[in-house]
Amino acid sequence: MTQTGIPFVFMRGGTSRGPYFRRCDLPEDQDTLVKVLLATIGSGHPLNIDGIGGGAAVTTKVAMLSPSNDEWADIDYFFAQVSVEHQLVDFKPTCGNILSAVGPAAIEMSLVKPQENETEIRIRAVNTGARILARVQTPARTLVYGGDASIAGVPGSAAPIALQFMEIVGKITGSFIPTGNLRDTIEGIDVTCMDVAMPMVIARASDFGLSGYESASELDQNTEFFARMERIRREAARKMGMGDVRQSVTPKFGLLAPAKANGTIAARYFMPWNTHPSMAVTGAQCLAACALTPGSVADGLLTRPNSSPANVVLEHASGTIDVLVDFDLAETFTLKSAGILRTARKLADGRIYVPSVIWQGH
Repeated sequence: MTQTGIPFVFMRGGTSRGPYFRRCDLPEDQDTLVKVLLATIGSGHPLNIDGIGGGAAVTTKVAMLSPSNDEWADIDYFFAQVSVEHQLVDFKPTCGNILSAVGPAAIEMSLVKPQENETEIRIRAVNTGARILARVQTPARTLVYGGDASIAGVPGSAAPIALQFMEIVGKITGSFIPTGNLRDTIEGIDVTCMDVAMPMVIARASDFGLSGYESASELDQNTEFFARMERIRREAARKMGMGDVRQSVTPKFGLLAPAKANGTIAARYFMPWNTHPSMAVTGAQCLAACALTPGSVADGLLTRPNSSPANVVLEHASGTIDVLVDFDLAETFTLKSAGILRTARKLADGRIYVPSVIWQGH
């Protein structure tokens, strides 16, 4: 045999897509795992022509699932961000959009039994330790994908998947505000460095001479902005205790501006070397938390709600995303949990093949 076949389910989760594997069907050692994931996606070519990646960061993501040993969780979700053009796999972040399909994928893989009407699946994000409760529609104990829920960045509608994110503060850096300051100034730009679901460096669009309403393609063409943003991101990461992040996609970068379409605040999210076409689920939580935190760079950009829970509507490059934030403002801002509605769909299943010279299987 010249190729090794690996069982997989190909899913769209939120505004991302990728292969979902059982962790036990993949190599145990990380070095071999990296080679298998690179071959699966087809990294090293802008179109991922020799794999199933889609030539964009939102389509070169991988989910690996297993029964959880955590007393709270049902499923362990291990995420990998695979590079489009470089031979790199980043295991540091997690992805909330890919997480959207973890519940349905776990049912497809017979890792979870569907319940009557709705199935609750408790998920532990292995990369960050976050806990997420997913509610999946299973009428008559049957997984369904069709429904009336729609999300920006995805055509049509599908069955709703409700996600409740818990214990998401400081999972990577150990702190809600990793630098100890609600604002830091780097290269003359005020930033808020925050770790909620995803470590982020957040700034005001106007401080870069931007409106904050630019399209993703317009921002991607602004090479001067990206160069300055990357310098600030790297220095902010150092201040956050994250070390040298030149080859890491974390921390991510975000821009805020006043809302212009009846939302709470306008936001743009970076992955970080190109602009997200819509909005990451993890990034949405961090940006929403920043918007609600007095003293952050969001000051003056919105009228903050003073009661919890608050529905924060982020206006992004493709539409809007709602984040239901449960928080406490007794003394300082304290985040309790964040809820987001997503959809998912099974696209294909079967086996993905990688050269046996990379891995001969179990």
